[in-house]
Parts: sequence; C-alpha cells; structure tokens
Amino acid sequence: MSFLVGTASGALAAGGVYYGFSSMMSSRTQQHRADLHHLSDRLVNASSDIPAPLSAAARIPQRPFAAMLQNSWNKQVEALFRRTGDLDKQVVDWARKTLYGGEASRNKPE
Repeated sequence: MSFLVGTASGALAAGGVYYGFSSMMSSRTQQHRADLHHLSDRLVNASSDIPAPLSAAARIPQRPFAAMLQNSWNKQVEALFRRTGDLDKQVVDWARKTLYGGEASRNKPE
C-alpha cells in the first residue's frame, strides 16, 4: 500500500508544481500582452508635434570677440604669405639682374 500512497503523493506534488508554473506563465503572459497593448496605444496615439532639437548652427554660441581675433589672425597670416611671395619674386628679379645684367625679361628667348 505504501507504493500506491508514495506514487499518488508524488503525482499530486508534480501536478501541484505543474499547475503553479502553468498559472504563473499564464498570468505573466497576460500581463506582458496588456503592457504591449498599452505601449502600442501610446505609440499610435502619440502627438506628432514632438519638438525637434535645435539645429547645430543654432547651438553654436556667437562669440564676436573671438571671431574678431580669428579674422585679425587670418588677415595677418595672409599678409605674411603675400609678403613672402612678393619677396620671392623680388629675389628672382634681383638674381636675374645680377646674373644677366640689366633688365632681364622673364620670357625665354625663342
């Protein structure tokens, strides 16, 4: 008789565990379905006038003093390069005058 009682009690315990897990999975599935439905409704009914972030140009702060310094620096560097180019031309002209004498033309003789 103890064999039948042991088998029955094991089957009853296994049935209880199965029922517990089954009901837990069922209730969680229903909760997930409800949550997904709620999120879906929020997504469908969301307002379409969501404010967009400012453009990149609008987010850059205006700095007139820094811009003035940068422009001044750029003009000085530009003037330096122009003077260097002019000096190069003067050196070439001086070398031609010195080597060939007089006013040497830049054109090659034909």
